[in-house]
This record gives sequence, C-alpha cells and structure tokens, in this order.
Amino acid sequence: MGCYKDLEVFKKAYSLAMDIFEISKSFPSEEKYILTDQIRRCSRSVCANLGEAYRRRNYPAHFVSKLTDCDAENTETEVWMMFSSSCKYISDSEFKNLSERCAEVGRMLGYIISHPEKYL
Repeated sequence: MGCYKDLEVFKKAYSLAMDIFEISKSFPSEEKYILTDQIRRCSRSVCANLGEAYRRRNYPAHFVSKLTDCDAENTETEVWMMFSSSCKYISDSEFKNLSERCAEVGRMLGYIISHPEKYL
C-alpha cells in the first residue's frame, strides 16, 4: 500500500498547510499567538493525524477515528481562514483558493472515512 506520504489526500493537505504557512507570515504581529498560531497548527494537524491514521489501519475503528480527527482539523482550518478573510489579512481570491482546496481535502477524507476497507 505504500506510505501515508503517497496518499493524494496527504499531498494536498500538506501543500495547503505549507501555503497557509507562507500566507500567514504576513499576518499582523498582534495575531501571532492567536490566529497565526491556530491556523498553522490545525492545518498541520490534518497531515499529522493522517500519518497516525495510516499507521493504525490494522485497527479499522482507530483508523476511522483518526481520520475523523483529520476532518475536524480541516474544518477548523477553514474557520480560521474565514476569520483571516473577514479581517482582511488575505484577499478574496486567496480565500477562495484556500477554501476550495480545504473543501477538496474534506471530500477526500470523507470518502476514506466512508470506505475504510479500501485502505486497510
């Protein structure tokens, strides 16, 4: 089955997290420990939880549980992106791009959660 890094959803989530990191470098310093930290942490957590889930695929319930953690972190990422957009820290086009990518990761996670047997 390869490695978790070979999963298309991991690649997309990792790319999204890295783009969020780059974009968040321009956030105001007063947001350093609030918005900037949170959006970076949850976007990275999607990837970290995917790695953990992949290692637990011998235990279907644990596998799905970690995947639902990924999905929750992905949703949290989207909420922080909404705040970033509303606060005008990112442009409308950046928000649209990031939001669409976040939704794609969510759909991919949803598929795996609904069909875990294909990954066990």
